[in-house]
Amino acid sequence: MVDIATRVYNHKWKIDPIVRSLIDTDFYKLLMCQSIFRNRPDTVVRFQLINRTRSIRLADLIDEGELREQLDHVRGLSLTRGESTWLRGNTFYGKRQMFRPDFMEFLENLRLPPYQLEKRDGQYELTFEGRWPEVMLWEIPALAILMELRSRAVLETLGRFELQVLYARAMTRLWEKIEKLREMPDLRIADFGTRRRHSFLWQDWAVQAMIEGLGERFTGTSNCLIAQRRDIEAIGTNAHELPMVYAALADTDTELRRAPYEVLADWHEEHDGNLRMILPDTYGTEGFLAGAPDWLAGWTGIRIDSGDPAAGAETAIRWWQERGEDPRRKLVIFSDGLDVAKIVELHHQFHGRVKVSFGWGTLLTNDFRGLVAGDGLAPFSLVCKAVSANGRPTVKLSDNPAKATGPAEEIARYRRVFGAGQQARLDVVV
Repeated sequence: MVDIATRVYNHKWKIDPIVRSLIDTDFYKLLMCQSIFRNRPDTVVRFQLINRTRSIRLADLIDEGELREQLDHVRGLSLTRGESTWLRGNTFYGKRQMFRPDFMEFLENLRLPPYQLEKRDGQYELTFEGRWPEVMLWEIPALAILMELRSRAVLETLGRFELQVLYARAMTRLWEKIEKLREMPDLRIADFGTRRRHSFLWQDWAVQAMIEGLGERFTGTSNCLIAQRRDIEAIGTNAHELPMVYAALADTDTELRRAPYEVLADWHEEHDGNLRMILPDTYGTEGFLAGAPDWLAGWTGIRIDSGDPAAGAETAIRWWQERGEDPRRKLVIFSDGLDVAKIVELHHQFHGRVKVSFGWGTLLTNDFRGLVAGDGLAPFSLVCKAVSANGRPTVKLSDNPAKATGPAEEIARYRRVFGAGQQARLDVVV
């Protein structure tokens, strides 16, 4: 097992680059990329880094030259032969050859496109623009780079023994969480922590701890590189990016209202089983489910990623019941801002009523709260979102208005079109 503290103390990024592979990304990005490659390959999309925690001035913490080195390193990456073989031949979600030959040829020849980087008021303005299937693959490495450079900036001030103690405390904290989770025999939980991890080495350690500590209750990781290296399941389906871009391309309010369902109609043609998971909160769960076509009720389940998770699950249960579906046969995946106490609470509340699963993110792979002076390693909310498509602004409403993105006038329009109604504003921690 890697001695992380010693590696950090001796850090040289050419030995430990933050992003080591094009498949050091989340599985859902590759699944979505294939769908986009098939259905919307020529759409021009712009992605932008958004720091929701403005009190953390990233441009004051992170050296611009080092950031550019890491970004340039990613632009030089391509699939290795072993990675290509794994993607072409491995079984994902019970299906062999998940990725079609034409998409694999595209991916094998891909180099990520250029980026634009500026400093403004203590923050980095980092943007990527180009054909959607190409620029979308910048999201995860961009976030991983900024998060780890922030970690490295703080860790540079610590001595060898301080680092040893820091990681010992963080390991103890994580193992104590795992011990609490072991008390739930029917638990199903996966690692969703790539985007805002402390570091690649720490995420890999956390996954190994989950494998040993939880056994079959640990269902896999969203990170493709770690899934390949540790011979575990790659987990993921789709994300808000799809409806955000489809909606931006709509010409009328009627087309806008239909856009989220067109996304899932395209998805329905390609995938079945546990890949048929609804993500209903992009423009408000209540409105989405009220207008959903009946065939969506036959899908495997729902992922709840914003708002009050218990309220979201209750809404889903009522919706299935109203359409003659048995909720006990449906899967609910909770994935927003989870830590052990909330996981235990939700599991007890919904176990037996639905099939319950958890995607544990930032507080699995980046919980260093209170472990250094000034709490300088506490996780924060950093995202990289599609902000325009073919020159038109994108919008995300969410079930939590604190997570809404887009121009104010477009947010107001989307709220009217989708009937978002009153929403409770919740603090965004991660």
